[in-house]
Amino acid sequence: MILSGAILLGLLALWILAAWVLAYRLGIGVRQAFLYAPLKLLYRISDTRMAAAAKADAPVIYAISHQSKLDPAVMLSLLPEQTLHILDEDSAKSIWLEPWRELARTITFNAQHVFVSRRLVRVLKGKGRLAVYLPDEVEPDTKSFRLVRAIARIAVQADAKIVPVFIANGRYVHSSLTPRARAPRRFLPKLSIAALPPMTITELVERAGGVSVTTTSNALFDRLAEARLAGADTNRSLFAAVRDAAVRFGPSKPIVEDVVTGALSYRKLLIGARVLGRRFAGSTKPGEAVGVLLPNANGLMLSLLGLLSAGRVAALMNYTAGPATTESAIKTAAIRTVVSSRAFIEKAGLADLVAATEKAGAKIVWLEDLRESVGMPEKLAAALLWRFPLARQNADKPAVILFTSGSEGTPKAVVLSAHGLLSNVAQVEARIAFSPTDRLLNVLPVFHSFGLTGGAILPLISGVPLFLYPSPLHYKIIPEIARKWQPTIMFGTDTFLAAYAKTAKDGDFSSLRFVVAGAEAVKPETRRTWRERFGAEIVEGYGMTESAPVIAVSSATHGRDGSVGRLLPGMRMRQEPVEGISEGGRLLVSGPNRMMGYMLADRPGELQPFTDEWLDTGDIVAIDREGFVAIKGRAKRFAKIAGEMISLGAVELMVKALWPEDNHAAVSVPDKKRGERIVLVTTADDLDAEGLRRCGKEAGAAEIMVPADIVRVPEIPLLGSGKTDYVSTRRVAMESLGLGLAA
Repeated sequence: MILSGAILLGLLALWILAAWVLAYRLGIGVRQAFLYAPLKLLYRISDTRMAAAAKADAPVIYAISHQSKLDPAVMLSLLPEQTLHILDEDSAKSIWLEPWRELARTITFNAQHVFVSRRLVRVLKGKGRLAVYLPDEVEPDTKSFRLVRAIARIAVQADAKIVPVFIANGRYVHSSLTPRARAPRRFLPKLSIAALPPMTITELVERAGGVSVTTTSNALFDRLAEARLAGADTNRSLFAAVRDAAVRFGPSKPIVEDVVTGALSYRKLLIGARVLGRRFAGSTKPGEAVGVLLPNANGLMLSLLGLLSAGRVAALMNYTAGPATTESAIKTAAIRTVVSSRAFIEKAGLADLVAATEKAGAKIVWLEDLRESVGMPEKLAAALLWRFPLARQNADKPAVILFTSGSEGTPKAVVLSAHGLLSNVAQVEARIAFSPTDRLLNVLPVFHSFGLTGGAILPLISGVPLFLYPSPLHYKIIPEIARKWQPTIMFGTDTFLAAYAKTAKDGDFSSLRFVVAGAEAVKPETRRTWRERFGAEIVEGYGMTESAPVIAVSSATHGRDGSVGRLLPGMRMRQEPVEGISEGGRLLVSGPNRMMGYMLADRPGELQPFTDEWLDTGDIVAIDREGFVAIKGRAKRFAKIAGEMISLGAVELMVKALWPEDNHAAVSVPDKKRGERIVLVTTADDLDAEGLRRCGKEAGAAEIMVPADIVRVPEIPLLGSGKTDYVSTRRVAMESLGLGLAA
């Protein structure tokens, strides 16, 4: 009895001591610290950012993403005692929360009263503090967004600063407000509090570019998304991110599947990756770039994770680019070893790429040979150690090399770090809601940045089951795959989506919640077809390989037809004026997803760091007053005719509207009198220059943008990503018109 009493007294003394330490370190009251100490211990809460948040000058509004019933207890413990907390009805009535509610003033949430009450403005103007618990919704509907709008209005009227707060991993605690199927519960997960520096709504609007490109409510919404991004763990390797996802969602959860080998669970995926990684480590050097020449299949994901586990850089090669481009890529990135599959090479007829690889001085390692050489001891060791990488990991070192599409010139090797890739995934997740209840069908090749980040990395670390299909060109088979596998999310390009719609039956894509489209503009008829026939909304995104790749994206509840969405959280943008273009300008961006740099042919294998603050997208864009970005065209995709800038993309849209069943590409060629002239390359047999001029005039198009020449072809040249190959298309036009290619 005496011993038990002594132990209890000792524990109480430790509790009091811990409370005093926390009170001193965080600048909170002793009573607050006393109640906070057990939460801090149980959830190992990282709270270093809260001390500065609590000291923010009043008036201030703490905008808290309400993920679990634990949030009010944590915030009541850490925010100043004079803060007025607006609690939801459950928190206001909860018996267990009673001790914490005594720490500060609280009122019950009432959407019809609280956010229109002048009392809150008076409280704030009196140097008050307000804590508001917002629904944890990445894609808020109109009703939910009203709360954001109301808070922004109150903040403006009171000239109050906003401090967004997000508790990372809060949605996985047992008292989570998210359905269990979307956020599997974990026993006492480690929590980390992200609290951003205080800023007024006016400052947020000015930082975004002013009232011409954003509203007060959107500026606040973006700031809340930035807090979510700040709470994401982007300072870890890609291997660690996948391993952590396996622990979070369950090692036995099926996560990746293909048409040949079936489904792999997280555990099997990481076991296989460790086996292959050990073989890669035995034949290559740490930090060395290793080529990966494989289609969308389980073998590709095993090889990618194996290379990352072994501390190698995965150089994902474009097998649709041809021998010359393959040889150039190998030399540029100083690749000595290429991982491939005999079955793939034979079935795809890519013997010329094998010859080009060997000609460039690289050797090919065949997956079939590696599998046959693996013994039972290796498999057993991998089964025991699948959680651990083979080499030391560093999120800021090169992880992946991608090669730009080369749609308008020679491809470049883009070097991306794990930090940049994971930042981009977190940015997208702060705009579009993904969960383990989704199923993602990816037909875009992983050697394309959209296919890699969105179609491979994001689902693996978000617990979204992934089906990899090897070719986006199988227009009849892919709808059948969708009907059988029932995806809820699909990625594609306009070219591919339009082709699938032509061959699909009405129910083939009925399981889809939405389709994310990128790489090229989505045509209105494509969007309409998918909306009406399949009930699937196409949300459009925009990016470039150098930004890992997403820069802007729409969502099902926050989008606008004809726009690629709004800038991702954590990114900044500016526009530079372009001579001859009155609406819009050249877009430059900056953000944590920016590439590390290039490898170029003149200095093979050497990373040339990108040190500028701003990344030039090379695109001409217009931005409306709510921040929605509309792409006007590539800067190189404008023709200067008699001193006037004409968008070749706009020409293509005009022709497509008149001849929607065919494919078209507009290119510019030299013209002695007017500087340049537009040539239309088309698959339409019934399209002639006179008919085009007449139809263009009836449609209200300026005469100067009607193509002067028409070149008919059986099909428009495409890149492996589905984008138009404008280099090849212009070559076709020049040859057809008898113009020298050097012109």
